[in-house]
Amino acid sequence: MMIKFSLVFFLLFSFSMANSQIPVGTIIKPGVGLMKNANGEPSNIKNENKNNGVIVVFSCNTCPFVVGSSHFPGWENQYNNLFSIANDNEIGFVLINSNEAKRKGDDSYDKMIDRVKDQKYSMSYLLDEKSTLANSLRAKTTPHVFFFDGSFRLIYSGSIDNLWDGKRKKDVPFLKNAITSHLKNKKIKPKDTPPKGCSIKRAKKQSNQ
Repeated sequence: MMIKFSLVFFLLFSFSMANSQIPVGTIIKPGVGLMKNANGEPSNIKNENKNNGVIVVFSCNTCPFVVGSSHFPGWENQYNNLFSIANDNEIGFVLINSNEAKRKGDDSYDKMIDRVKDQKYSMSYLLDEKSTLANSLRAKTTPHVFFFDGSFRLIYSGSIDNLWDGKRKKDVPFLKNAITSHLKNKKIKPKDTPPKGCSIKRAKKQSNQ
């Protein structure tokens, strides 16, 4: 009986860890390894960090929540504007492609370069080999936003805004509000929101991470 109970507890704990997110307030240690950049020299989130922090957006080349569809405008069309707002306020802004399972298809490095050119991205667009960064941050979707202050303390995570909510009474720009509050040294509300989008396509052996 004890063995069965322990096994059930382990499975439940593993499931919880696999589906949990790092809590706001967590201070991370950014990796020092450089990632291939489809829009410039190799970089990483440590290099992209500025005096007031860095915004990390997990993205891709095909998800309708990113590129848009007949039912949704897609958040990609906000990237350059968000980059400009962040850059003007000494905040880094970087896109990360962690779709390891699609590296031989739509999320190959060459396709990332094409996306940069087609959309005229202003920011770095980094290839996350083996979904390493996505796994360490427990990123879920494309897009999924992680906003860190200058010391790499997570201060906001989740969606860019609430446009995904068909029942919303008004548009709420979560990320822009978080930037404004952070710059004014005010409490960010909400500090986290549900990430909405397509699941990050990890390789099969990583699918439970």
